[in-house]
Amino acid sequence: MKALLCTRYCTPDDLELTELADPIPGPGEAVVRVRAAALNFFDTLIIAGKYQVKPAMPFSPSAEFAGEVESVGSGVTSLKPGDRVMAYTRYGAARERIALAADRLVRIPDRLDFDHAAGLCVTYGTSLYALKDRGDLKPGETLAVLGASGGVGLAAIEIGKLMGARVIACASAPEKLAFARQHGADDGIDYGKDDLKEALRRVTGGRGVDVVYDPVGGRYTEPALRAMAWLGRYLVIGFAAGEIPKLPLNLVLLKSCDVRGVLWGAWTDNDIPGYRASTEQLLAWSADGKLSLHVHAVYPLSDAPAALKAIAARQVMGKVILRP
Repeated sequence: MKALLCTRYCTPDDLELTELADPIPGPGEAVVRVRAAALNFFDTLIIAGKYQVKPAMPFSPSAEFAGEVESVGSGVTSLKPGDRVMAYTRYGAARERIALAADRLVRIPDRLDFDHAAGLCVTYGTSLYALKDRGDLKPGETLAVLGASGGVGLAAIEIGKLMGARVIACASAPEKLAFARQHGADDGIDYGKDDLKEALRRVTGGRGVDVVYDPVGGRYTEPALRAMAWLGRYLVIGFAAGEIPKLPLNLVLLKSCDVRGVLWGAWTDNDIPGYRASTEQLLAWSADGKLSLHVHAVYPLSDAPAALKAIAARQVMGKVILRP
């Protein structure tokens, strides 16, 4: 089988497309023929050794995929060859076949295609866990989404609307805000030219924001925190800006607000039934047309370096998919 490998910490252009032996399922595992694998911003970090997860070399990037079960190991009764499935796997999916524990695989509804199913797990899974389990978002509350046109940003907008929130999209350009509005955002703030703190206060009538969803970090974190409402919840998703901010804790004190970490990947390991239930909810919403699952572009496996560079350059709105 063909596999995209990271053999040393490197740039996208240094990844190697090579041939490997087909995997064989062990006890409790299934081998899946990968029909689509999705890329995320953290894939640009993991190959460079700048991510909290550091796999043993060599490894394949891509943490989520969809495909068909080809074979199952001993003890697996929940799946059979031919089943259409998807899963989250931290890394390793940029290849033609993958062996994975069967309890990580979730069946895909017949009316959902592989490309859209592959891009569902990380962005929408992160956003549902963040807003529901960590953010306790309630109907009628205000939700500010930083990095609103990216994969997790769009997912947060759509899920926030499904949960009954008023959603304020925050992004760095007018076209990104227009894109966010197409996906349900009620208001938009261009933090490339507007003062984020003052703009958030203005669009909330001075009250502030109940929940902030922040996958960006950097210089936008503190002004967003300063615009929190009383008893607000600030959700730390990631640091796409490249800088991990340091916060003055008096801001948390003055608003009686919370800063809450959202490490979705670790949660999926610690609560597999919760991960499966969350994923099944997202698949049901997707099959019913309630989530857009916007695919920005589809690349063959050989063009993965170009796909990763587009993500790193902030040129992507939605998801990037590889087809092995």
